[in-house]
Order: sequence, then structure tokens, then C-alpha cells
Amino acid sequence: MLIKSDKNGFIHPATSEITPHAVYRDRREILQLMASGVAGSALALWASRQAHAQTPRPGKLAPLAGAKSQVAGATVMEKLTDYKDSTTYNNFYEFGTDKSDPAKNAHTLKTAPWTVEVDGLVKKPAKYAIEDLLKLSAQEERIYRLRCVEGWSMVIPWVGYSLSNLIAKVEPLGNAKYVEFISQADPKTMPFVGSRVLDWPYVEALRMDEAMHPLTLLCFGMYGEVLPNQNGAPVRLVVPWKYGFKSGKSLVRIRFTDKEPKTAWNKAAANEYGFYSNVNPDVDHPRWSQATERRIGEDGLFAKKRKTLLFNGYEAQVGQLYAGMDLKKNF
Repeated sequence: MLIKSDKNGFIHPATSEITPHAVYRDRREILQLMASGVAGSALALWASRQAHAQTPRPGKLAPLAGAKSQVAGATVMEKLTDYKDSTTYNNFYEFGTDKSDPAKNAHTLKTAPWTVEVDGLVKKPAKYAIEDLLKLSAQEERIYRLRCVEGWSMVIPWVGYSLSNLIAKVEPLGNAKYVEFISQADPKTMPFVGSRVLDWPYVEALRMDEAMHPLTLLCFGMYGEVLPNQNGAPVRLVVPWKYGFKSGKSLVRIRFTDKEPKTAWNKAAANEYGFYSNVNPDVDHPRWSQATERRIGEDGLFAKKRKTLLFNGYEAQVGQLYAGMDLKKNF
């Protein structure tokens, strides 16, 4: 459930109370480095991440500095999904359609050097090296509940910052109404690119006000470490009140436009995957109910399913974005 505070509506529980001890201990060391003036430690360690960004972990991934989020509503008080589960049960169709395929196959992804182009209806288009993107804002840790469309969910401590920081930097024009996110599509390093399951490259998009919302995260890490390849390295989107496929992985281009972009799953099956794809227990997928969910790691023989929460539990923060809209029509 969400934790309330007197001032902003939420408090953020001590990381030690909800994070496995080993991860918490490592994060304390990172924050101590930051306090002693080594705020750029994450950048210095970035070069070493390529050799380790895969699961099973051949060694600990490079740490990524992140302070506890000050964004209201950015933290949920729930048990974290185990790191092993969150990095071995994934949807990343560029590496296969089975949930275990990304962890097996994503070691081929080359994440350095990496550039993200930001263009379209903006005053200041630019190409950002991943190191430059990291410098745009202080990294924050946010513990989000992320839910996928097939009835399963995870609770993951992401490391990144609000996408609005980047948006402010490029200064969108007045007629920019949508933001399109384009993923890497390299058949040499992503073995399932070119398969017929989707139209490549993978494309997702948000309305401008959704993209500007402080809970929309440009993400570089998880569990205090850089993103593993199978989780969307080196940079991905996290939109916690929508189904997981809206959060594009391994981004190479962010484009501002005045027209609603054609997104990958909406093109593949518009009757199943709407443009908005907000988590809504009252709107079923044509082939299954969305009223309940299964938390990964709690799927034993007698484990009860959880009731799905409207907007994945973030209704107080994002519900106003959809005031007056028919959520069954605009699904």
C-alpha cells in the first residue's frame, strides 16, 4: 500500500526496512562516496558494466549512485521482488518471446558506446552519450510497483530521474503533443529482431503530460546497480501506472511529435493493446481478466492472487491526467 505523510502525501520508509541487507549496505557505501565529493563515481564505473550486465551474475554489477527519491508517490511499502526473479523473468522480445529468453540471450547486447538522439518538435535537438544523460540530473532511487499485461507484477527499486528533466533541457515546441520512444533494433546483437512477432524497431509513446509527470522515470539502474542487459540497459523508460510494455527498453531515440505515434503492440493487436494501456482492473484483456495479479516470487501452490489496483495504485498521483476520459474506450 502507499505510505502517507503530513506534507506531500507520502513518506519514504528507510531503505534498510524494505531492501535486502546486502543491497542496502552497498547503497550506503555509494552515498558515503557521494557525500565525500565522489558524486561522479557512477560515471567512473560505467565502463566496467558491459562485462557484467547479465544474469546469472558472474560478479557484482557496477554500482550506480542514487539518493532516496523526494518525489511524492514514488515509493511503495511492499516487499521487494528478489533480484534473481526480476532479472530472469522478463519480456524483451528482441531476445526471445519466452520469459527466460532475455536473461539467456541478452549478453550479446553491446551497450558501450551508446547514444540517445532527442529530436522532433524541440528547440534544442541533441545527441546524448549515455554518460551525458547521466549528468542531466541527480540520480534518485524510486521503489515502483511495475505490472505486466499478463497478470503478473514486481516491486523494483529503480535508479534514475524524472524524464521531465530531459524534456526541459530540449525545450519542446508548443505544438508538441506526444513523445515517442524508439528502442535499439540491431539484428547482429539482438537475435529476435526481424522476427514477425512485431514491427521493428520497438516503439512506444506517451502523451506530453504523461511524459512530464514526475513519476515517469528515465532509468539507468535497479537495486543500486546499473541495469542488466535483459532489463533494458543502458537506459529505459519506467511508467509505473501503465502496463509494462509501455516502458520501452534500450532507448536510442526520443522524438517529439504533434501526432499520436503508432506504437509496437498497438500496431500488432490494437484490440488488445490500447495506446494508453493504463492498469485498470475493470478493463479486461480480450483473452484474460485483469482484475487480479500474481506477484512474482509469491506464486506457490496456495498463493492468493492480489487485487489489481486502478493505475497500479497511483490513482492519487495520476488520475487527474485522465479526467473526463472514458477509460474503457481509451484503454
